[in-house]
Amino acid sequence: MAGFLAAHGYAPGPTQRPLLAGALAGLAATLPATALLHLLGALEVEARILSLSVIATIAAGWLAMAIAGALYARLYGRAANDPRTGWLAGMAFGFALWAAGAVMILPLVSGGRAPAGTAAIGVFLSLVLWGGALGLILPFIQRRVRTSFEQAAEGIEHGPAAAAREGKAKGPRP
Repeated sequence: MAGFLAAHGYAPGPTQRPLLAGALAGLAATLPATALLHLLGALEVEARILSLSVIATIAAGWLAMAIAGALYARLYGRAANDPRTGWLAGMAFGFALWAAGAVMILPLVSGGRAPAGTAAIGVFLSLVLWGGALGLILPFIQRRVRTSFEQAAEGIEHGPAAAAREGKAKGPRP
C-alpha cells in the first residue's frame, strides 16, 4: 500500500517549496532541450514562426519552461520527487506540453504556422527530453531547496520560551 501511495503522492507541505524547486528544475532542464532544438534546427524555425530573434525565443522558452516546471511539481506533488520514476512522469508531462503547446497553441498564436519536418521532430523530442530531464533533476533540487530553508529556519525560535526570552530582552512592560 505504501508503494501505491508514494507513486500517487500526498499533497506537499509548505516547507517542501514545490513551486520554487519545480521552476529551478524547469530552468535546468531547458539547457539540454535548447541544445537539441538548436541541433535539429527547430530553434531557428520557432523563432521565425514567432517573429522573434533566437535570443528572444530562448528567453521566452526559459520563462515558459520555468512556469511549466513549477506546474509539474505542483500537479505531481510528492510523486514528482521520486528519483526512481520521476523521469517517466516528466516525459509524460513533456509529451502533454508538446500536444498542448506545439500542436495547439503555437499554430493559434502564429496564424496557423507550425514547424514541419525535422524541426517538428526537434520540437517533439526537445519537450520529451525536457520532461525527462525535469523528472531526473527535480528530486535533487527539491532536497537542496528544502535543506536550505530548513537551515535558515533553525536560527528562528518559536514557542513560549522564545516569547519569554524576547520579553526579557525588551524589558518589563509598563
